[in-house]
Amino acid sequence: MMQPSFHLATPPCSPIREACKEFPHSIGRSEGNSPLIGSSGRAERLEAPPPQAGSGSMAAMAAAEEAEVEAVVSRHREELLAERYHFNTGLLMAEARSRLQWADGKSIKNEVDLQVLHLLGPKTEADLEKKPKVAKARPAPVEKQKAPVVENGEVGTETKSLLEQLRGEALKFHKPGENYKTEGYVVTPNTMALLKQHLAVTGGQVRTRFPPEPNGILHIGHAKAINFNFGYAEANGGICFLRYDDTNPEKEEEKYFTAIREMVEWLGYQPYAVTHASDYFDQLYTWALELIRRGQAYVCHQKVEEIKGHNPPPSPWRDRPVEESLVLFEDMRKGKFGEGEATLRMKLVMEDGKMDPVAYRVKFTPHHRTGDKWCIYPTYDYTHCLCDSIEHITHSLCTKEFQARRSSYFWLCNALDVYCPVQWEYGRLNLLYTVVSKRKIIRLVETGAVRDWDDPRLFTLTALRRRGFPPEAINNFCARVGVTVAQATMEPHLLEACVRDVLNEQAPRAMAVLEPLKVTITNFPAPQTIDVLVPNFPADESRGFHKVPFQSVVYIEETDFKEEADRGYKRLALGQPVGLRHTGYVIAVQNVIKDAHGRVIELEVTCTKSDAAEKPKAFIHWVSEPRVCEVRLYERLFLHKNPEDPSEVPGGFLSDLNPDSLHVVDNALVDSSVLGAQPFDKFQFERLGYFSVDPDSNDSKLVFNRTVTLKEDPGKA
Repeated sequence: MMQPSFHLATPPCSPIREACKEFPHSIGRSEGNSPLIGSSGRAERLEAPPPQAGSGSMAAMAAAEEAEVEAVVSRHREELLAERYHFNTGLLMAEARSRLQWADGKSIKNEVDLQVLHLLGPKTEADLEKKPKVAKARPAPVEKQKAPVVENGEVGTETKSLLEQLRGEALKFHKPGENYKTEGYVVTPNTMALLKQHLAVTGGQVRTRFPPEPNGILHIGHAKAINFNFGYAEANGGICFLRYDDTNPEKEEEKYFTAIREMVEWLGYQPYAVTHASDYFDQLYTWALELIRRGQAYVCHQKVEEIKGHNPPPSPWRDRPVEESLVLFEDMRKGKFGEGEATLRMKLVMEDGKMDPVAYRVKFTPHHRTGDKWCIYPTYDYTHCLCDSIEHITHSLCTKEFQARRSSYFWLCNALDVYCPVQWEYGRLNLLYTVVSKRKIIRLVETGAVRDWDDPRLFTLTALRRRGFPPEAINNFCARVGVTVAQATMEPHLLEACVRDVLNEQAPRAMAVLEPLKVTITNFPAPQTIDVLVPNFPADESRGFHKVPFQSVVYIEETDFKEEADRGYKRLALGQPVGLRHTGYVIAVQNVIKDAHGRVIELEVTCTKSDAAEKPKAFIHWVSEPRVCEVRLYERLFLHKNPEDPSEVPGGFLSDLNPDSLHVVDNALVDSSVLGAQPFDKFQFERLGYFSVDPDSNDSKLVFNRTVTLKEDPGKA
């Protein structure tokens, strides 16, 4: 509301002002931050309407101002007397401003100061002393097993990883119960009482929530949201809810509910409680009726096409009588309207200019949890803030695209006079060379470009788990990205670097050969197999060894042999011996056996003890008495960094598929140390990379997915 351009004349002295003349220099100033009153998106509450301009209006306005400030001061009288000038008088200003929106801010401030002075008297020495900070008692965090986390090559703890995330915007966050100190937070006359009730419920505990819609599988961007919501709560001794936003029954399936919880727990987090928006459908409906009764919502018959976009025509039903909207909303609930024939809309203008967002719509679709009980379902704009209020969330953390919903968030809580949390927005996490849109992933599955949501070439969390990415690496990646307002678009190799850091510490070594070449040692030094001890982790032999059989026939990689060595080639060649890793022997080629097409199919070699031979230029891996396995080698699914960008890929993302994104090796050989491995077990195949056992494995044949190579491919940088 516009403030009048004139200034108030000096009003007649009241008893309060007369008393204040005795100590005019002792007026206390408010300490702490004064809350900002939002200029839009709130329930309009004018406790004192402005007097009409004209004769005597100045005195009337001054009297109204004095009366309203006096009422505010009276409400906080006990706290003022207890805290004296340490009390944050900005709260008094906020309440007075909400009642006197027509008045001049300076005038209100003077009135507040005068009345506080009259109540408390001049400042004493104790008032001038700095208020000591009292540490708030926080509930002890739940004890849980700390998973090892690798940070920059060093083993750390989960706590370090969590605290690392709390950079950037999180440093500005309000303390529980101090919501009013947040810029843009809307303060009403009931705000402080509601915050007091809120603190009584929570005990000053930080409460967050992770609110996924169960209509698809979580992706790498959700990992940041999970880490931030659960991590912020845990780092502050608080709790985090997993709340399913299940308000759209047409797209929700049981498999998504299950997969979402699995991924949250896979990343190492246990929800304080698992809730659903549908848990609160009865309460949400009751509040919708109350919103109509307060004149803040109405039943509208505009079609979806008519109200799309940011400049739709105003609804001709916006001012329909309250009683009429109540009857029609009840008819919606009873199924008397078809889908699209009626909606319940809220009377507000959002930050992006969109007018009157929809609160309820008709859908004749049975709900996963409530069955046929409802044929009307609430929207995100209506549901989310009220569910946050019900669960007494302190910090409603969401990505930047929801910033336009902040005004409706505050408006709705205040319109219903319920506890209003604070919505904080942060930048999304995106990766190049991928798509994460549910609709586009479904297209990839339907066209056969990928097998399913968990295809290891995707960046859904189920796909990353199947590929072998450890959850600690994903958490570390999110921590390194940090929390900022700006959107973060990262190269996949940065995530892969985090994966290598963790797997270097977690994945035991084994030997495998992808393109086998038979090698017969003609002077094998023993009549039977020799057991070779191979360290599980060469950098730390205290972590154990495993036995690998070594006999006269071994297999090496085809690429580890050339008949004629090029300049710089250091592996096996005629006249150029190499060492066999872990055996203590060096082999030298004596004879090359080829097939009818001239392809090398076998080598005959001799071996010499390492300490008796000249030091070789290289040591190569090998297998003996191996097991046949399938190995799947993955590359990027898309050729361009931004497959969804029409300027970069004019033909659309499906035209940008990499034809070499998957190469299957059907008859790779692996040493016997991996026998008995279970799905998702991880190994480093020496000189080849990190590999994970795929769930397709069976008793007769193991299947391995290459997680990442040992070193980053320079071509990907």
